[in-house]
Amino acid sequence: MFRLIHKTPPEDLLTSRLFDESTFYKAFIQDLKKCQNEVIIESPYMTTGRVALLTPTLRKLIKRGVKVRVNTRFPGHHEELLRIQAYMASKSLKQMGVKVRFFNDYHHRKIAVLDRRILWEGSLNILSQSYSKEIMRRIESVPLANQMVRFLRLNRYYW
Repeated sequence: MFRLIHKTPPEDLLTSRLFDESTFYKAFIQDLKKCQNEVIIESPYMTTGRVALLTPTLRKLIKRGVKVRVNTRFPGHHEELLRIQAYMASKSLKQMGVKVRFFNDYHHRKIAVLDRRILWEGSLNILSQSYSKEIMRRIESVPLANQMVRFLRLNRYYW
């Protein structure tokens, strides 16, 4: 029925670390600062405060020619307060040159792929997290980052 593979995976598939809401942003911003080519963020919710935290770093990336893409839920699918926050946050991102794509369905993925080399995935809404207890796993692996891009068919939205 199932075949177990006893072969050890390549070393680059084994590099990962866990972060929580108190340690995530510092590590994430450090990773962002090192990006050379592209940043893909999927976060169903956005708030102006969280986007403001990332704005200085994202501006510098865009100025250096790094492509930044955000996939998020359509603001009209949120409750009133979150709808206003999502609209204002998306407007701010677009004004700085971030490509923002809205999903019309119930989008709930929380991932980031940086230079197709680092994959962040977990329960933390990258562009809105505030008081909840969350986790994110940082995986440094070209094969796994590319696997996520292929699995989610992210290439069809870029650039």
